[in-house]
Amino acid sequence: MKLGIIISQTNPETNWNAFRLANFALKQGDEVKIFLVGEGVEYERSSSEKFNIQEQIAEFLKSEKAKILACGTCLKSRNQEATNTCPMSTMEDLYALVQESDKILTF
Repeated sequence: MKLGIIISQTNPETNWNAFRLANFALKQGDEVKIFLVGEGVEYERSSSEKFNIQEQIAEFLKSEKAKILACGTCLKSRNQEATNTCPMSTMEDLYALVQESDKILTF
């Protein structure tokens, strides 16, 4: 299955659970793409000891079937630079993710 996950918030527990689900799906053999939009591009800042998002991201990016994309406009509006864990992307990429995914989840 091709799973698309859209993250649009910074709530640590919610984003931690989104990545936990993504990692579980990868272990089931699925392809998973995560698109960060709105305040979701700030998702890494909300990592904490209780909800270690950094650990989940590292696990996610180990897979060749995993990809993270981030809205370039949202990054620019927050004066953020693109990174490996928050790479600049476009609405065209979001549209392609929606079009090619079997299932879309939003967090």
